[in-house]
Amino acid sequence: MGDGWTMRKMWVGAGVAVALGMGFVMLLVVGVYLVAGNLAGGGAGGGAKKLAKGSVPAVYQPIVQKWGNLCPAINPALLAAQLYQESGFDPKARSAATAQGIAQFIPGTWAVHGVDGDGDGDRDVWDPEDAIPSAASYDCSLASYVKSVPGNPTENMLASYNAGPDAVIRYQGVPPYEETRNYVKTITTLEKSFAAPTTRVDPSEQAAGAIAYAQKKLGTLYLWGGNGTPEQGGRFDCSGLTKAAYESVGIKLPRVANDQYNAGPHPGRDELLPGDLVFFSDDLTNSRAIRHVGIYVGGGYMIDAPRTGAVIRFDPIETPDYFGATRVTEDGAKALPTTV
Repeated sequence: MGDGWTMRKMWVGAGVAVALGMGFVMLLVVGVYLVAGNLAGGGAGGGAKKLAKGSVPAVYQPIVQKWGNLCPAINPALLAAQLYQESGFDPKARSAATAQGIAQFIPGTWAVHGVDGDGDGDRDVWDPEDAIPSAASYDCSLASYVKSVPGNPTENMLASYNAGPDAVIRYQGVPPYEETRNYVKTITTLEKSFAAPTTRVDPSEQAAGAIAYAQKKLGTLYLWGGNGTPEQGGRFDCSGLTKAAYESVGIKLPRVANDQYNAGPHPGRDELLPGDLVFFSDDLTNSRAIRHVGIYVGGGYMIDAPRTGAVIRFDPIETPDYFGATRVTEDGAKALPTTV
């Protein structure tokens, strides 16, 4: 009875008629696409890109913002996307291919392109204050090397990073290698999840289906680590629920909430639409510290799996630990690395 009362209160407060079952879902679908129509034709924004709030750990944000403007071929969001793809912002990352540090330089490349970013007289691949400037400097060097190649300078630079500049020159653009083309698409897609939006973000076509799935789970008891499997009694934790909801409409999200944050662009609080993922953290400066996620349904409420002993329910999002939101996209989810 308590959850039903909360549901009625939510929709009355939002100015939407109460409806159950398919009626609820149809109202939601209509609402999402009415808003989508109102947002259509907004046009692309211009100007220098800034980082989305908290998308980069606070300790690295000033460095990424500064060095991401080193040359026209890069920007802070693109540089952040590279670092996230390479290491998940882990300064101690080490790969099987001997790549080292937050920017994953191999020793030979570091020997040539490593710079003393903090001016302390030492070039240290394990020090982000050296490695992040070195990544930006290396990107700009590659961009300069292939600047006469036709096409998009940033895409040619990324292709050079992956396949080598000689391949880009030989093919006069992004080489026809599947790995290279996937790399270029991955970084340019991830860039959108690190950039502060300059225009309204397009609505998600899969939003209504994801909410319909979550709605069917209302009243289900929470389970830490729950993915909704039969062995777990169909129970979920917060990110297990959001993952399953979007998987039901064909979008595969990472398992952990702080990685789900990077599955698309970030609408502002006053631009939230049903289906957006909403995130909560005790550290509002660092997306890697996110500890909770829910699915926004309108009227200032979400469906979430809150904690042990509670059930999946409607909860308000207006809390001091509200971090931000993500409008999940299929390309954004596909671009997320599986190792972070």
